[in-house]
Amino acid sequence: MTAPAARRSLPILREGTSAYLKVDPDGFRAYVRDNKQRALTPRLMSAREAVERFVADGDYLAYECNYLMRGPNELVHEIIRQEKKQLWAAGKFTYVDVALLVDAGCVSRADCGFFLSSPPIDRALREGRLEVFEYSNVIMTTRLQAGAMGIPFLPVRSFGGTDGFDHSGAKLITDPYTGDPITIVPALNPDVAIIHVHQADVYGNARVFGTGISDVESALASRKVIISAEEIIETDDIRAKPGATSIPYYAVDAVVHSPHGSYPGTCPGYYGSDPEVVFEIFRAIMTDQVQAYLDKWVRPFATFAEMLNERVGAAKLEAMTAREVAKDGYSA
Repeated sequence: MTAPAARRSLPILREGTSAYLKVDPDGFRAYVRDNKQRALTPRLMSAREAVERFVADGDYLAYECNYLMRGPNELVHEIIRQEKKQLWAAGKFTYVDVALLVDAGCVSRADCGFFLSSPPIDRALREGRLEVFEYSNVIMTTRLQAGAMGIPFLPVRSFGGTDGFDHSGAKLITDPYTGDPITIVPALNPDVAIIHVHQADVYGNARVFGTGISDVESALASRKVIISAEEIIETDDIRAKPGATSIPYYAVDAVVHSPHGSYPGTCPGYYGSDPEVVFEIFRAIMTDQVQAYLDKWVRPFATFAEMLNERVGAAKLEAMTAREVAKDGYSA
């Protein structure tokens, strides 16, 4: 029997210079062990309670998808309403969300897969209120995948040799199998993920229909998970079709019943977007009028439902539902 080989360290050929969320798979594992509820205990609560309990100042925030497509917009509004501070956002596959949260004073750091550059972002960077660290959409998703797998990094065959590499937490090493250079990216275990789903039961078993990005990875990689759901369904329905469950209850800390919770965006299969208000949020971002948008759509209302009732109305919501023609594949 031969003696075990001595531990060797892989030489780092090159590395990015930006900060990244601490990689701590063992710490994440311990958190899940000690804090996640495995019993079938109801987790249904209001958006206000969910954000109060599970979003803390300074948290790293991931969200799925974005403000215009199955976004957790009721929860985003509630984060702004509660004036959460110093959040670090995973800005991937998104447009207006980061600017909205930055100008609201909630986000001070952002990992950039892709989001829309705009006057509020530019001003915050100039004034030192925002730091941005560069990745790509696929790299951010890979980082969440590593976090969900409980490993400290994953190798990727992209991103090395780019300017973004220099402004990220990626590293270039020698592949111990082939001897070729390979880029590795740090695992991401967000403090909190907010995810809007089509259906969930009161325990947090959640269904996402149609296309998505990294809903499952975000849920399994995050310490705290808030689900907002268009429909709350019976657990017997979940059990009848277990293959339709996307996110299991034991990953979830809070469930919020949120009909039309992606307004003014679309929730595919359920309702289309409100184009007029989608254009309004784009205009607000690009003309530096975010505060006026918040004063109209967020701050005057105690709840998202109150905003929908007073600003939108049942007739428009019904028309948005009638316009949604993508039905196949959006039910169990």
